[in-house]
Amino acid sequence: MKSLSETAFSVLDLCPIVEGGTAADAFRNGLDLARHAERLGYQRYWVAEHHNIPGVASAATAVVIGHVAAGTSRIRVGAGGIMLPNHSPLVIAEQFGTLASMFPGRIDLGVGRAPGGDQRTARALRRYFEEVDAFPKDVQELQAYFQPATPGRFVHAVPGEGLDVPIWILGSSDFGARLAAHMGLPYAFASHFAPDHLFDAVAIYRDSFVPSVALAEPKVMIGVNAFLADTDEEAVRLFSSHRQAIVNLVRGRPGLLPPPVDDVDARWTPEERAAVERMTRVSLVGSPTTILGPLRSLANAVRPDEIIFSGHIFDHAARLHSYDLLMQARSAA
Repeated sequence: MKSLSETAFSVLDLCPIVEGGTAADAFRNGLDLARHAERLGYQRYWVAEHHNIPGVASAATAVVIGHVAAGTSRIRVGAGGIMLPNHSPLVIAEQFGTLASMFPGRIDLGVGRAPGGDQRTARALRRYFEEVDAFPKDVQELQAYFQPATPGRFVHAVPGEGLDVPIWILGSSDFGARLAAHMGLPYAFASHFAPDHLFDAVAIYRDSFVPSVALAEPKVMIGVNAFLADTDEEAVRLFSSHRQAIVNLVRGRPGLLPPPVDDVDARWTPEERAAVERMTRVSLVGSPTTILGPLRSLANAVRPDEIIFSGHIFDHAARLHSYDLLMQARSAA
């Protein structure tokens, strides 16, 4: 089993738009965070596709990846993920083939089956949901576009064909776990917002894994919220921005990332608090000393190959510092 110091650490960013800020600010901050993470030794910087959410700027995910990859030099950059039901697999193969041609050996492609928005938005994206088998078929089609050309193939991803673009399956249930295992692909579990099936899904994936050309052994990444500060009190305060944003989602009124508050309990009902706590229970909130025990326990329980940390903190300098402190905690382990 890997020790915590051997477990890769990565960054998941939605390019949050804060109250009083703009999408342009979010992209500048995202690139600055990716450069910071690169200097600190994080393995990857991923952005995720979401639509029709005012506080999330990463809807045009491939464009954001190109922006970040062009401004960094070593860190892997990718999608965590592309919501494949929204797109033609050929278009995604072309987009990520283009990125892989521009930035060889640095591009990842995580794919999920959620729409990344509500049903009206899904219809506006001009893709229509079919039977549950559509997503596995789309993944297979996507894989095929990255394979070298073969006789009888009449549709080619240019660029994309013959390129090494690692595909990850993303999930928050056993569906993605079984698919990733069956296809012999790496698996990333969204425990940072949907932790209920974390242990069952990872166990199913490992127990059912079939080696493939892409991957000889199971590879597991888990998502964790991280809000670190020099004191526990300040970390809890920083976390309040994310908690308020989740409450707004629960209410069906998503908005910009709000500033932190000292008394978040005054801003929700007991039922809303319970929903937020259930969704965000895989979270590290506190100083490096405080979070080290819970981090070790989680790593020992799940045995991930990699942990990808999400921390939507209102103040950009505080967000950079949070990722500093995470690496300090890892070194102390």
